[in-house]
Amino acid sequence: GGGGGGNIGGIVGGIVNFISEAAAAQYTPEPPPTQQHFTTVEANESEEVRRFRQQFAQLAGPDMEVGATDLMNILNKVLSKHKDLKTDGFSLDTCRSIVSVMDSDTTGKLGFEEFKYLWNNIKKWQCVYRQYDRDRSGFLGRSQLREALQAAGFQLNEQLYQMIVRRYADEDGSMDFNNFISCL
Repeated sequence: GGGGGGNIGGIVGGIVNFISEAAAAQYTPEPPPTQQHFTTVEANESEEVRRFRQQFAQLAGPDMEVGATDLMNILNKVLSKHKDLKTDGFSLDTCRSIVSVMDSDTTGKLGFEEFKYLWNNIKKWQCVYRQYDRDRSGFLGRSQLREALQAAGFQLNEQLYQMIVRRYADEDGSMDFNNFISCL
């Protein structure tokens, strides 16, 4: 367990590490896949994965990796198309944390397989978020939040749940989409 290396500062780093360690016994996600050489994978890919890889290549540039700033731009661009998800956008600090957690080969950036793993998780978590946003407000209310976290795979004790609410929710206990993703 703990969070990955990198320079995650202050409270975010502490919370990421605390949540990773405290939840480790209760939640074991699949680890991000190991890197495979670009050409060895292409032959066995579905059409969907091939298109996704082409889009990734355009976003990633010549090194075929996406850093925190690129990730922030990608996530915020995608979010802007989903008006039903209330958000004030992903911050650079949040994206640094995401890269740190998902960066299985410790390059400081996300390669294709790491990015695909993250993207699939975000799609799953987006479905959970929409499912528990029963009033279609674009936010998860305090009463919806615990169930949504459980549906996303996190069984939290009361202390950890309250800590997440204090760190990621608004004063009224509601949470927007980027904060929901950030706390996962």
